[in-house]
Amino acid sequence: MDDRPVENKITPSSGNVFEDLGFEGGEAENLRVRARLMAPLERYVRKRDLTQAEAAEELGTTQARISELVNGKIQAFSIDALVNMLNRAGLEVAVSVRPKQKA
Repeated sequence: MDDRPVENKITPSSGNVFEDLGFEGGEAENLRVRARLMAPLERYVRKRDLTQAEAAEELGTTQARISELVNGKIQAFSIDALVNMLNRAGLEVAVSVRPKQKA
């Protein structure tokens, strides 16, 4: 076993974890937006202590889709589908657009 100290390299974040992981500009932003829309849906399901079947009924989708939601399968959802589920959950989506911050 090597007892030498591990050198940690700290890289500043771009502000978008998906960009930091190597996704290209538009794709990274799309993933960031989807993640921001998924989080309140997951909280909604957990806070109300719904089964996946109950959540599916309330949100107008299938149990399999709720499983993907609570397991963070971002690629499984379009922004449109997430907005529709948020609406069925009684949650309002607010959109803001601003210039990107320079890294």
